[in-house]
Amino acid sequence: MNYSGIITIEPGKRGGKPCIRGLRITVYDGLEYLAAGMSHEEVLKEFSYLTESDIRAGLAFAADRERKLEILSACETPFRRKPLSTPA
Repeated sequence: MNYSGIITIEPGKRGGKPCIRGLRITVYDGLEYLAAGMSHEEVLKEFSYLTESDIRAGLAFAADRERKLEILSACETPFRRKPLSTPA
């Protein structure tokens, strides 16, 4: 899912955390409600300004971020190599 038009990041809003459609609800807020056991329908009823697409975009964003973290950690080495010496 392309979430680029739904998930927004604004430095002055909610500390620059990813939000849903510029609203003051963060992706993390939505994920916490779902993780706590709320169904999609319950979240939509509690927050009438959200849509099913908003919830799916938050999930897609979180999955994408997790995938990127996994790739980054796989690229890290457990030790630091000495830098190559440069000719004088």
